Amino acid sequence: MEGLVEFRTDDGAVVCVEAAAVARPGSRLVARGDGTVQAARTFEGALEGVRAAAESALRVFRDGTLRPDGVEIEFGVKLSAETGAIIAKGTAEGHLVVKLTWSPSPDGGPGPAAAS
Repeated sequence: MEGLVEFRTDDGAVVCVEAAAVARPGSRLVARGDGTVQAARTFEGALEGVRAAAESALRVFRDGTLRPDGVEIEFGVKLSAETGAIIAKGTAEGHLVVKLTWSPSPDGGPGPAAAS
């Protein structure tokens, strides 16, 4: 069952999110009377791993021979009180959408990366 997890931001604001239940053996977090669980990390701390993954993915697509003008990366993210942010699976393999774009060159032809 999914529940509510309360994260605090670095500046003290409260962010309440619907979180996926992660079945794990061993100890469990205990919810308050209203069913909300207090997260072990700040909201920013929970998202740190996703930020690092996005930076790594951007480096992969911006470096090398492709040299796109634009890179869009979409992660599905689930939040958990214990583990923070989890890159969610959209299929059996996982959820990551990458869109690379190139602008036409000034002479009207394809951009420099698309030319062979």
